[in-house]
Amino acid sequence: MTDKQALRAELRRRRTEHEASISPGLRALLFHRPPAALLDLVPQGAVIGVYHPIPGEAPPLGYARWFAEAGHRVALPWFAQRGDTMRFKLWDNPLDDRSLVADPYGAMQPPLEAEDAAIDVAFVPLLGFTAQGHRLGQGGGHYDRLLSANPEIIPIGLAWDCQLVDALPIEDHDRALRGVITPTRFYGPF
Repeated sequence: MTDKQALRAELRRRRTEHEASISPGLRALLFHRPPAALLDLVPQGAVIGVYHPIPGEAPPLGYARWFAEAGHRVALPWFAQRGDTMRFKLWDNPLDDRSLVADPYGAMQPPLEAEDAAIDVAFVPLLGFTAQGHRLGQGGGHYDRLLSANPEIIPIGLAWDCQLVDALPIEDHDRALRGVITPTRFYGPF
């Protein structure tokens, strides 16, 4: 096992245990309205890309609802099959996820017929992050490729406080986030 794999396993364990320790009542209050410092980074009319969380991930769905109510269009990642390039499709109603279907990785995504979207802001899941905006993802490289091909996208990480680490192994293709939001703090903008 490589150091990066071991770090991912440790951070995944830490994230899962932390999320499981939060009472449902408290969990329902977290990540509902983006902090003002983040809103300063979001252009008017921006298309907002969020992810549908898998267990353990910081939930962006409250932000999806907030941005939709503020007049932004919201999109989710979309995959035809495992290994495909990640695309985004518009989420027709972030207030109701009954129109979503399972993606090949176990998260929820819009149906095939949903409109493709070019996003301006990407809320990015992560396993770990630094106070300087570096992130360690799941290892599939989907967001690394998206951000490399679209440097104009503003990437914002969502995390639990326990995911903060002093340092991460950084590679040439890694792009720092513009900010990271936890339940207690906004790191950035970088």
